Amino acid sequence: MSRDRTTRPGPVDPAFDERYRAMSSRDARFDGQFITGVHSTGIYCRPSCPAATPKPANVSFYLTAAAAHEAGLRACKRCLPDAVPGSPVWNIRDDLAARAMRLIADGAVERDGVPGLAARLGYTPRHLTRVLVAEVGAGPLALARAHRAQTARVLLINTGLSIAEVAFAAGFGSVRQFNDTIAAVYERTPSELRATGSARRSHDERTDAAAALATGITLQLPARAPFDGAGVLAFLGTRAIADVEQATGTGYARTLRLPHGVATIALSLAGTNAAPAILCTAKLTNLTDLAPLVSRVRRLLDLDADAAAIDLALAADPALASSVAALPGIRVPGSMDPEETLFRALIGQQVSVAAARTALTRLAAALGDEHPGGGLPGEEHGPRRLFPTAECIAADGRSVLRGPAARINTMIRVAEALSTGELALDVGETREDLESRLTALAGIGPWTAGYVAMRVLGSPDILLTSDLALRQGAARLGLPGEARALAARGAGWAPWRSYAGMHLWRAAGAPVDVLQRSGGALGYAPQPNASPVPIA
Repeated sequence: MSRDRTTRPGPVDPAFDERYRAMSSRDARFDGQFITGVHSTGIYCRPSCPAATPKPANVSFYLTAAAAHEAGLRACKRCLPDAVPGSPVWNIRDDLAARAMRLIADGAVERDGVPGLAARLGYTPRHLTRVLVAEVGAGPLALARAHRAQTARVLLINTGLSIAEVAFAAGFGSVRQFNDTIAAVYERTPSELRATGSARRSHDERTDAAAALATGITLQLPARAPFDGAGVLAFLGTRAIADVEQATGTGYARTLRLPHGVATIALSLAGTNAAPAILCTAKLTNLTDLAPLVSRVRRLLDLDADAAAIDLALAADPALASSVAALPGIRVPGSMDPEETLFRALIGQQVSVAAARTALTRLAAALGDEHPGGGLPGEEHGPRRLFPTAECIAADGRSVLRGPAARINTMIRVAEALSTGELALDVGETREDLESRLTALAGIGPWTAGYVAMRVLGSPDILLTSDLALRQGAARLGLPGEARALAARGAGWAPWRSYAGMHLWRAAGAPVDVLQRSGGALGYAPQPNASPVPIA
């Protein structure tokens, strides 16, 4: 039986029974983790859908909307099952299917086709399709089609772009293909779907692609509760590189490169404690980058983490229980640019947060390009510079970098390897492959490799016990302060050791400028929980 579809073959199917109980109780914690297919009505729903509970014989469960589409089902008009956080499974798992799902969400099929996706993963298209159908119930084309439909729904509801502009921004090859897909998935026309949105727009408020590129697009991205949004935004803001990033009064902003252009984004808290969200205002130079941008923001803020399960598991250790109670829904910050994350890790080794930020600001000021489209509208002093490329650092980094010669040599060596393609970093890698390739380079040790894997891949089970601040935080919580003993104690936190590590860094509690004298610049002072603050 496919691991994606769970039908009821008999009374002893625990996966079916567990999901059926969650669906019957309308438990919103499971929204996005699986989909309920109701064959008697021909629709699929989120687990919390308020509709009457269907009979078990009429139900199948799926991991992806694409699998439900392949089974001939359409999305429920009442609960909109794709308007929820995504599945956390693709970060927890590190197999071929999970790696492919991460790349598909990033738009790899739209950019490179199925052959390009398969090549990045090291397999033939036929084998990749066979694995995805077996594991998640649909092949790469169907999965990408479902992702395009979801992106289109977000654009229709949240923006005033024309139907044709939405179609091409979402990655469809033609308006006809777009119309057919929306009709098949939602059983509505694009205009009807737009009219159902909470962000209804009058004719006068409609805009075109040129105006959207100039003024920015604002989207609300759901997060799985509980969500320590204040903490993850504070983490990013504390490390903000001047002109590239900025800690704002309501959150965090930055520039970044995307597959077809560049962008500037501003992120802030929105929603409620029960239904948290991030408000993302984005100014792009190419609208086709919107889907990968959304995927990368979700990964940066770890919006899809199964926070309730993580908190429950970590709180079982009495030493962590108080921290979990004080900081429910803690997140592991991700990465929007793997190469930038690697350079930041290299510079941050064995220095304070402030020292690392100073060095990175100097590097960006000397080698980073000016953002060609300018900053966000109304933000005169916002981020307007891009982080330097590996090619720029390889060519001119020695004239800018300061510090030990060994570290500078490592930086240049890594920049050269990235610029020539000898080293490649992306979300389609396994943790083992990524760490082994990094540690094979002189000057990169286990801490840097583990930290990069945690941030770039979202690996949930990495405990960096060589980090001084992490061990200091452990000691303050009554845990072993010695690396080997802490690793042994931390084995019981699997598979959530990355999240436990965040609790330990928060517990260090010292001012940011005195933390992390060895092992990297991760420590930051605890931030109080904050109420959602939407952008006006």
